[in-house]
Amino acid sequence: MEDPDTRRGMVALLLCSGGWAALELGFLLTPGTLGYAFYLGSLIVGLATVGAWLYFCSAYTGRAFHRNRLYRAVAAGTYLGIVMVKLTNPFHGLYFATQFVSDPFPHLTITHGVFHWVVTGLSYALVAVGFFMLFELFLEADYDTRPLGVLVGITALPAALDIAGYVSNALLDINHEPLGVALFAVGILYVFDEAFLAVQLTDGVDDAVVYLDDDDHIKESNGEAKQLFPTLSGSRGQHLDAVLPAITEILETDDQILERTRNGETEYFFISDTSFSLGQVDIGRMLVFTDVTDSERQRRELDRQNEQLEGFATAIRHELLNTLQIITGRVDVAGDALNRGDVGLAKESLQSTAETADRMSKIVDGLATLARHGQTIDETTPVDLQPVVDGAWKRADTNGLTVAADVDGQVIADPTRLRDLFESGFTFAAHNGASTVTVTRNADEIVITDDGTPAGETAPEAFFEYGGAIPDAAAGMTLPNLRMLARTHGWDVSLDVTYQDGVRIVISNVTVAGPVEN
Repeated sequence: MEDPDTRRGMVALLLCSGGWAALELGFLLTPGTLGYAFYLGSLIVGLATVGAWLYFCSAYTGRAFHRNRLYRAVAAGTYLGIVMVKLTNPFHGLYFATQFVSDPFPHLTITHGVFHWVVTGLSYALVAVGFFMLFELFLEADYDTRPLGVLVGITALPAALDIAGYVSNALLDINHEPLGVALFAVGILYVFDEAFLAVQLTDGVDDAVVYLDDDDHIKESNGEAKQLFPTLSGSRGQHLDAVLPAITEILETDDQILERTRNGETEYFFISDTSFSLGQVDIGRMLVFTDVTDSERQRRELDRQNEQLEGFATAIRHELLNTLQIITGRVDVAGDALNRGDVGLAKESLQSTAETADRMSKIVDGLATLARHGQTIDETTPVDLQPVVDGAWKRADTNGLTVAADVDGQVIADPTRLRDLFESGFTFAAHNGASTVTVTRNADEIVITDDGTPAGETAPEAFFEYGGAIPDAAAGMTLPNLRMLARTHGWDVSLDVTYQDGVRIVISNVTVAGPVEN
């Protein structure tokens, strides 16, 4: 026991219990005046056991009752007052009376008086206060209280023996409490030591906690841990790798973040792995799972937005360079035409320059809109897919492309961004040389397929890179925009590399309204 006050309380409890039992034994073995002295001593030492018990419970549960001067003064005064009543018992006989008998062996019989039962009732009430402190700590730490309940039952058993000795001749009418106190102390030290140590270590921790021994066998886990990992129930004594193999793998990495999905929501937990030792020897480890869902979501959203902004910067730089080259070339052509007196050609070149600049302006405005849309969506709603697909088709520059859509049902999305997503897919298909584009939904996937130019040897990720100019400069940002709009919903986008009759875009992990169709 590392805490000195807890250790001091336990040592006092063991000493008082042992001394109490020894004096009771002396009373049984030595009838007469010496036996009377032994019994009186047992009453005095036995009462001190209550004080040692309360001291231990207060220190173990992190309270300061045992250090409070007023409580200590009241306890000492009450103890001394009761001791004085016991010491003066030969004069008033209020506590007990004795009689020498020879059957079934020579000994003093004890007849307890009213004051004895008053003090006994007070003692048991104070003992109950100590147990209440222990139970409260176990409950706050969210640990199984059954081991403590077993010890409470063992400690309370002598009360039944006392009553049996008082009302019948089956047992001697003596104090059996030393047996219960001793069994409780032994139970803590040798039977439930892991549970009591784990509870004390995790007092005040609201997170999921798994307590391991030095060989990574599971010794204890609190209720939060069992809710997070149902496999922990009944796993005491098993190796961590057998019960939670994913945790073992995460602990071997630098990024100790656990990602779990419960009730359709993705949660993130930071795993802190703390070893503790006794002296120079490691005696166990404690894994604490702290819920960092909000901060981790923000971090990942910032990473996504930073990646998106880098993509925007690349796209704008690419478009600006292309536009400046075109404008420079057109201006040169116009200048040469004017030098030759060809006003028509010069006017045509300058008109083309203006159109190029205007196209660049629209691209920048479009990227600004996408930057606003690129923020994570705060509010979504069930959206009918078919009307959104129809609206995107009307807005897209499809150049004679035809569409076939089979998208019955609803998804949870932002209607405007979902429409822009489909518009980007249709625009890409038009620039990819397709004649037909189809849209289908299967379970939690939306698939956009065209019959245009296949990906061929082009790396799939190149289609989603800003500035990649696939299939051409005019449509080079369509698929990057499509992926960005999908990610704002928490969806994934990939290219089906097995499809060779055109390009197939797969949007997965789509949140469907209602039951998922298979």
